[in-house]
Amino acid sequence: MVRYEVMFIINPEIGEEAVVAVAARFQKLIAEHGEIETFNEWGGKRALRYPIDDIKEGCYYLTTFRAPPEFPAELERVFRITDGILRFLIINKDAE
Repeated sequence: MVRYEVMFIINPEIGEEAVVAVAARFQKLIAEHGEIETFNEWGGKRALRYPIDDIKEGCYYLTTFRAPPEFPAELERVFRITDGILRFLIINKDAE
């Protein structure tokens, strides 16, 4: 098991319930394939430094977890096909 950190930003324009559902979906996906150490919402809607597709705010989530080395590729695939995800970044914390 390798330690990872992932930050993702959800588009708040999809609605509050949808934002919570998307975050819960990723929390469940990570828990199914590894062990979640922390799962934090960063204070609701926050301003983006730069607009992404004319969107100026996003809901930030930061998660640390342990998972097999092949899991981040699957997580990235799901991030890319999920509506409402503006950006994401997965970091291998053991490689630091």
